[in-house]
Amino acid sequence: MEWLTVPFEVTFVQRALWGGILVSAICALAGTWVVLRGMAFLGDAMSHGLLPGVAVAALLGGNLFVGAVISAAVMTAGVTALGRTPRLSQDTGIGLLFVGMLSLGVIIVSRSQSFAVDLTGFLFGDVLAVRLQDLLLLAAALLAALLVSVLGHRAFLALAFDARKAHTLGLRPRLAHAVLLGLLGLAIVASFHIVGTLLVLGLLIAPPAAALPWARSVHGVMAAAALLGTLATFGGLLLSWHLSTAAGATVAALAVSLFFISHVLSALRDRRTRHAHAPVPVPEVN
Repeated sequence: MEWLTVPFEVTFVQRALWGGILVSAICALAGTWVVLRGMAFLGDAMSHGLLPGVAVAALLGGNLFVGAVISAAVMTAGVTALGRTPRLSQDTGIGLLFVGMLSLGVIIVSRSQSFAVDLTGFLFGDVLAVRLQDLLLLAAALLAALLVSVLGHRAFLALAFDARKAHTLGLRPRLAHAVLLGLLGLAIVASFHIVGTLLVLGLLIAPPAAALPWARSVHGVMAAAALLGTLATFGGLLLSWHLSTAAGATVAALAVSLFFISHVLSALRDRRTRHAHAPVPVPEVN
């Protein structure tokens, strides 16, 4: 059993594991609503929209997290504003913001002498470089995500299934949508320096999507998604150690693999259930 425990005797791998667990919990809270509302493209756009703020912070020698927060706030405000434009579909507005912010970020980063290193770190993260202060920051982000999720659960639930009903109930769907975008931004900002923006969707979408066929409630999806994200983190770090692969990418790939395994098993379960409840043919009596 040494192959299972040896990697986690190393301090930086232990911190990576705890960082991945915290990120999995944050992504489960936000990602469940992303999956239920079909907002994957928005999540992708927001993750790439962090680049300008991160690039400016890197060039000025500032805090990358603060730069990411500012970019996330700009993206959230932009998506909310464009969503209220009647002549422009939401997907079009998101696409324009996505391309505009990403282009601006690449232009800013290209002015840096360490263009390749900065961009690679932003895109793919470095889960093995998690520090103690990163864990404290992730813990604070998780508490904030829990608070937003608890306070906004009723509005988010109504918004996910019928925005008009949410308005009828006085739940202010536009405000709820903006807060939900903020929760999504929080999850992405908290996660991007761990697994990178290209891979953050792996933990944001794959675990909730894998949990969806098995859970009976939204809370069940969130809990199962957090467990699956933790499993992907543990397994990804283990495989990365033994196979000498990129840790963040291995974690994200394993999370996506769990999604496909879940849906194959779900399809087999549904087929078995249909066969069990199929009417037994009665032989004709001549």
